Amino acid sequence: MDQFTLILVVLVVLFLFYLITRMIRIVPETERLVVLALGRYAGTRGPGIVLIIPVIEQARKVDIRERFLDIPSQTAITKDNAPIAIDFLVYYRVIDPKRAVLQVDNVVSAAVNIATTTLRAVIGDISLDDVLAKREQINDTLRVKLDEITERWGMKVTTVEIREIQPPREVQDAMNRQMSAERERRAMVTKASGEREAAIAVAEGEKQAAILRAEGEKQSAILRAEGARQSQALEAQGYATALQAIASQARDIDEKTMALQYLSALREIGSSGSTKFVLPLELTGIVQQVVATMSGDGVARTNTPSGD
Repeated sequence: MDQFTLILVVLVVLFLFYLITRMIRIVPETERLVVLALGRYAGTRGPGIVLIIPVIEQARKVDIRERFLDIPSQTAITKDNAPIAIDFLVYYRVIDPKRAVLQVDNVVSAAVNIATTTLRAVIGDISLDDVLAKREQINDTLRVKLDEITERWGMKVTTVEIREIQPPREVQDAMNRQMSAERERRAMVTKASGEREAAIAVAEGEKQAAILRAEGEKQSAILRAEGARQSQALEAQGYATALQAIASQARDIDEKTMALQYLSALREIGSSGSTKFVLPLELTGIVQQVVATMSGDGVARTNTPSGD
């Protein structure tokens, strides 16, 4: 075999190897091949081993896993004419490889462009306060609108997530002032609430103290009244006992003893410094009784015989 023949054989082998590698494709589970035969759609193939006829058939690979688009920061104008910068993520999945290849030139680039356009349209219908406060609602609105548009391209938008919203500098300054005022208001409310609770606690303590003082005074008054009652009862009992003793002793007193008591009383009255005396009506009878008693004693002593 001459050298020319050897080179020809090597070229034929390389060509056959190239054809075989071009014909046999191993398609993973996460991909599909959209095959065009002479420019016409010939089917979607995979996963596994797929045979592609060189020159006649062309295959385009489509990833059917869920992927995401990182939409760069976009400036949008809100309903109240406030410019804000927003960047977000779009999660999508190709559900129809045929339409993703045949209906659009580059499905990823088309999705990025339509996402930025849809963002400006959605933000233009919302005020700045709502944009800052209703992020979840904006995410849902963007997802629904993008899904409606990309559905004809065989793409399913699963999630839209806004990452950051940057309002204008003057709006940020106003928001910071508002946050500071809100914090001061909450601090004042907390302080007032604490003072109110403290005042309530002090008033409750004073109330309990007053109740305890009143209860103590009540018990003290009851005890004093009980002591006074028992003291009066004891005094009355003592006085009654004294009267009983006096009455018991008075049964044995004769008229002479009573006369002497009257005379002693008259002597004490006469020795006082008063210039007026009030004498009972019975004084005359008492004097007569005393005189009679004394006269009787004198006669008795006269009539008594002497021991001579």
